[in-house]
Amino acid sequence: MVKTIANAAALAVATWLLSDITLTGSSTGNKVWTLILVALIFGVVNVIVKPVVKLLSFPLFILTLGLITLVVNALMLLLTSWLAGKFDLAFHVDGFWTAVLGGLIVSIVSWALHMILPDED
Repeated sequence: MVKTIANAAALAVATWLLSDITLTGSSTGNKVWTLILVALIFGVVNVIVKPVVKLLSFPLFILTLGLITLVVNALMLLLTSWLAGKFDLAFHVDGFWTAVLGGLIVSIVSWALHMILPDED
């Protein structure tokens, strides 16, 4: 639950900083629930899809000295946006480069929040 809240907060920061990552809703409560649901989707994508993509891109990881991680994070954010659309959630990432910057923001904010928040153990 703590990870989901941290991801939701990180996604909120990305939507606040980047105009091409949109979160629409009729009320603040609606936006909060949408963020929590999108954070759950983002968590599932990161648990299921990201390890497979990282394994398949391992040679590129070595070749680019880890910079491919930015592309992988962007793809996970774009996949989350696509899935959110399929679930009729009002969250959208417009474009690859927006996703790269958004993925970087989400990674930094998530890391900072995980340093502050207690572990789930």
